[in-house]
Amino acid sequence: MSSEAREWVWEHSSSRGAARLVLLSIADRVTDDQCISWASLSSLAKRTRASVSTVREAIERLVLAEELEQLDDLVGPQRSTVYRLPLAADALVQARREQQQEEDGETAVADAPTGPAKLQLSALRRYGIRSREVPEPPARGRKPAVPGTGRPRRKPAPRRAGDRHAGVPVTGTQNRSEPVLNRYSSSGAAVTSAAEWRVDPATHAWIRQQGHLDRLGEQGLQAADAKWRAHRADFKPRPVDAWAADWKSWVAREHAPGRPNLHAVPGSKGGAPGGMTRAEAHTAALLAALDEPTGTEG
Repeated sequence: MSSEAREWVWEHSSSRGAARLVLLSIADRVTDDQCISWASLSSLAKRTRASVSTVREAIERLVLAEELEQLDDLVGPQRSTVYRLPLAADALVQARREQQQEEDGETAVADAPTGPAKLQLSALRRYGIRSREVPEPPARGRKPAVPGTGRPRRKPAPRRAGDRHAGVPVTGTQNRSEPVLNRYSSSGAAVTSAAEWRVDPATHAWIRQQGHLDRLGEQGLQAADAKWRAHRADFKPRPVDAWAADWKSWVAREHAPGRPNLHAVPGSKGGAPGGMTRAEAHTAALLAALDEPTGTEG
């Protein structure tokens, strides 16, 4: 049934951009003609290559457009969120009704119900979808006494009590088997992927100060940026400062065809360019020296 749900999204959904990718990912897990699916925010973010906040906003837009329903009274495998594609389900029911009408005749299905079908929970249990269990409230009164003492039991103190990571939000994935996308490193610094990292004003100023904009030009700089993101696509998330230093090193080594390679000519500027180590600066200087004309070319 997932193929029919995906086909409905491709042919009839009005969603666009990230919302369309999210809806296709949810439709890919549809179980039967009820168009029930399940997914966690982290799994959708991984499949669509988008941030968790982008996925959350896309789901809100799809719910407002009535192309998606979030079934809060159900829970999926590993406590994931359960969704339903109502318009796709109605289209499948209508297609089944028309097919039966062609096979059995119009009078055979004249009394068939035309409203939305009631969810069949028994058919969903085979896929790990079940009703959400509401825990019963604890009984009020005195705590049970410790046997043989008559004293009430005390709640044991939590281990390692205290705020060990102040400022770090307490977030996590819905599925423990999926990667944690909390966007924080072990040191508490915000991390991101190479695709999501953006050139900040300080890096823009560095580009002009070092002369890389004049050397590469706007198109050359965009090409260098695209190659850098392609080569770093599979790298693990890093702090933004680490991506900035890596990006500067890449741009400093980028060679512009048809233009003199001035970014590492010995004696042109004192010290290593910003964001480059001494070894990287020496390597860039050697590459620049190889590119310079010697007067002996034929």
